[in-house]
Amino acid sequence: MHKSRSDTSLNLLGAAGTVTGSKTLLKVKEHQVMIDAGLFQGYKNLRQLNWLELPFDVKKLSAVVLTHAHIDHSGALPLLVRQGYNGPIYTSDATIDVASVLLIDSAKLQAEEAEYANRHHTSKHHPAKPLYTIDDVEKTLELFEPMPFGQWQEVLPGLPVKLQYASHILGAASIRVKANQDEIVFSGDLGRAEAPILGAPEPLGDVDYLVMESTYGNRRHPSEDPKLLLAKIIKDTVERGGAVLLPAFAVGRSQVLLHTIDSLIKSGQIPKVPVFLDSPMAVNVTELYKRHHDDHLLSQKAIKEVFGIAKMVQTVEQSKALNELKYPRIIISASGMATGGRVLHHLRTLVGDHRNSIVFAGFQAAGTRGARMVAGETSIRVFGQDLIIKASIHSIDGFSAHADADQLIDWLKTATREPRRVYLNHGEPDAADALRLRIERELGIDCVVPLLGQEVRL
Repeated sequence: MHKSRSDTSLNLLGAAGTVTGSKTLLKVKEHQVMIDAGLFQGYKNLRQLNWLELPFDVKKLSAVVLTHAHIDHSGALPLLVRQGYNGPIYTSDATIDVASVLLIDSAKLQAEEAEYANRHHTSKHHPAKPLYTIDDVEKTLELFEPMPFGQWQEVLPGLPVKLQYASHILGAASIRVKANQDEIVFSGDLGRAEAPILGAPEPLGDVDYLVMESTYGNRRHPSEDPKLLLAKIIKDTVERGGAVLLPAFAVGRSQVLLHTIDSLIKSGQIPKVPVFLDSPMAVNVTELYKRHHDDHLLSQKAIKEVFGIAKMVQTVEQSKALNELKYPRIIISASGMATGGRVLHHLRTLVGDHRNSIVFAGFQAAGTRGARMVAGETSIRVFGQDLIIKASIHSIDGFSAHADADQLIDWLKTATREPRRVYLNHGEPDAADALRLRIERELGIDCVVPLLGQEVRL
């Protein structure tokens, strides 16, 4: 029988009651370790949290361990550094490479948005400023320390940490921490067993306390094949003479969509229409899939074929030129929830024409443009302008890189000993509570959904 260890605690400073801003502060004796440091995205009141001073003493932070590179998990790292953190940031080798691409892009995007807001007077703040700069990101990247998968490593004296494959995106890990006699596991974002490029997440194994994501905690992925749904949308749109716009995350989703479109063209299920990957980030990630071939299932030949079907769009001029084209085409562009990036320029051009289709291939966080369009709003605001939506709007859940409710339960069942408690984060309230009820009723495991900023003692 374990007794409660009051010198170990967790504090969810993000991704509590929402799927964004992941930050968990782990305190073990004199050590303070941050698991993930993500930006809040979506609703304005959540985004405003990014501008607040972090709710703990950054100088007392001993280490940061990062599950994966998505901005809702890594995007606040430069804020930590800006506020005085200069310790190590541990993560997988592939995540360091992917995070380098994403964080530099994040800083550039913020600079561009601030500059646009100042030029067009679309912000209440004068002058509008970015959250952080390229200089902040460069200082952050210097702090990264690579960790191998599957090996215990002391990140601090008496605090061993191990990474295990989580699928989800290239380099993504679940994090195991040995604190006193307890083994604490942070799932990070979990991928799907049937993921075409990354395969299944590693089994959970030994665990005493588990902090687990709950993004799809109240949903199952649809049984119909998402490839067939996408094929029909593309065929119908091409027959109308329209363009298909796929807002997609540059890392993970873009590659899966290219993989899918490649197979649909090869099998003759869709006509061979021009495909454009309009995301410098996604283009750069091609090289990362080659470099980190041990971290995914694709052969070097398959990588070449998958990425070879699309014209890679690098410059702003090339991106603008896509909007002058009059023939049917497929454009994959970031960001995946239409919160920023080049996809907004394509939206502005394409959304007012009934021949076109906008296809959201994955989860849309509450408050994002993507969520509002999928919910059926008849107009959308882009660059301070309200645009009437005439294009067909589609949502295909089947491409999500997140495990669904059944898959989360199945992963939890791979624990080699029953956890004493599960803490759910990274889920909207309905999703997290639905999963909590299933874990308690089906598995008989104590499960709680902590509030934002709530400190729980283990």
